[in-house]
Amino acid sequence: MRPRAAAAAGGAIALVVALGACSENTGEGTKVDGNRQQTGVIATDPKDSQGPAAEIDGAAKGGTFTIIRETPISHLDPQRTYSFAGLMANPLFARYLTTWKDDGKGGLVLVGDLAETPGKNVNNDCKVWEFTIKDGVKFEDGSPITSKEIAYGIARSFDPDLTGGPTYIQEWLADTAQYDTKWDFKKNKTSLPPGLTTPDDKTLRFEFAKPRCDLPFAVSLPTTAPLKPEKDTGVNLDQKPFSSGPYKIAKNQVGVQLTLDRNPNWDAKTDPVRHQYPDQFVWSFGPTADAANNRVIADNGADQSALAFNSVPASLVAKVAGDPALKSRTLLSPTPSANQLVINTQRVKDLKIRQALNYAIDREGLVKALGGQTVAQPITTLMPPSTIGYKAYDAYPAGANGNVEKSKELLGGQTPELVLGVADNTTEQAEAVQLKGNLERAGFKITVRNIPDDAKLDEVKKKNNPWDLYIGNWAADWPSGASILPVLYDGRTIKAEGNSNQSYFNDDAINAEMDRILALPPSEQGPEWGKLDERIMKEHAPVVPLYVDVAYNVHGSKAGGVFISSVFGYPNFVNAYVKQ
Repeated sequence: MRPRAAAAAGGAIALVVALGACSENTGEGTKVDGNRQQTGVIATDPKDSQGPAAEIDGAAKGGTFTIIRETPISHLDPQRTYSFAGLMANPLFARYLTTWKDDGKGGLVLVGDLAETPGKNVNNDCKVWEFTIKDGVKFEDGSPITSKEIAYGIARSFDPDLTGGPTYIQEWLADTAQYDTKWDFKKNKTSLPPGLTTPDDKTLRFEFAKPRCDLPFAVSLPTTAPLKPEKDTGVNLDQKPFSSGPYKIAKNQVGVQLTLDRNPNWDAKTDPVRHQYPDQFVWSFGPTADAANNRVIADNGADQSALAFNSVPASLVAKVAGDPALKSRTLLSPTPSANQLVINTQRVKDLKIRQALNYAIDREGLVKALGGQTVAQPITTLMPPSTIGYKAYDAYPAGANGNVEKSKELLGGQTPELVLGVADNTTEQAEAVQLKGNLERAGFKITVRNIPDDAKLDEVKKKNNPWDLYIGNWAADWPSGASILPVLYDGRTIKAEGNSNQSYFNDDAINAEMDRILALPPSEQGPEWGKLDERIMKEHAPVVPLYVDVAYNVHGSKAGGVFISSVFGYPNFVNAYVKQ
């Protein structure tokens, strides 16, 4: 598969083509088909940001749509929402400055949500941005949403008590990662952070010290959900957010059930992506992945219009994949969640050793060990195929099962002794067995050290950690290389603890290239990130790309309109309906 140039639709700027996937039923069961083309564009015609959203074939109003999930959603407060479940639930009751129009077939368009367009780059230098707010957008009580309520929502995200959400906008406005020390929300609730202004009720203005060309993407996150100051209940907003979307919180039995009813003051004419088909959405928490999936497979009663949010577990994969009657009730797609064997370049300094590690891995065997094609899909790039700007390449072509001889050739008789740090959970333990076997047959000596699962992320983020290798995972906040490569490979961000750059890779030329690309308009960045992805791997090999996670979900026979989000890789409910 190779990328090809994407043709821009009328009123949109083509970003770049990437590769998506859909489910395909072959004679060998259900496999991921990587032949579908996925395109990304930023809308330039205001008509693209207008509502109503196109009607869904076969959709009807009425009924209750149920979503079954093992654990509760960590935060419902939009400014604190960052979990995948939260990011999928929030659009039902919260709107943002921009959002993604996702056709579920590989086409992505960034459009204005509360804003009339995805933003105006005032001076064409990405330092000053303005958003014009739509007429007719309202809260659940019927009061109008203006620039002031959106600005207040952003301002409250500076509150250190309201942790958990994205921090891009806060850091960019403050021009520092320690944004809450630059502006104190508690002391300034009637004002706004420096750089954020509301010239009038219809205009929201951002002014940054540095170019922030990815702002249209960043404001598609829940940080920009509006809130009236008098409705701000602080940490208690988690229990009952104030709705700006098509549904509102009717009842929240914390940890048990979340019930959403229609919001009568949502106007479809202002919304380019959402629908209001079901009378009600119910999130039901508690059943294990096995129990939830078995309920949906059985397809009885209310479960006929339900979806199991947790992917089909390994114990049920054969049953689901082997039942032709379930084909129309399953969703199968790679996600943007990429997994790597991260190399601590402070400790493994020899490029040839890092290259040898790349040649040694049997990706096909690793996928089988993890549970097969419905769990993982191999990759050889830093950015997952769902990224705008994705470039397909293989810097160290080792075939599906690794190239042991090439690995040994690069080692030149050496037997490097490396320590692999692994979380003590089932998935990483299975990966560790496979990776240790791969590397030792290629001439390495690998010692596996277990790390408590709940401590692993914090520990590998410490600059002076004691491991040479560890398994890493990254899912971008929007499908751009800007939210992947600088976050993971800009060496200037390395500090004592809390590092996202867990390979501790630092190269002045690569850092400078990141700065150059970040200063480009978003429409020009995509292909440049793809080139940089390949350059980092060919020149430095700071990781071994392994696989992307695959989403595999099953739903009842009366659940319609659900698709896997091209942005987050989890079930999206903006088109959901109950078949009547």
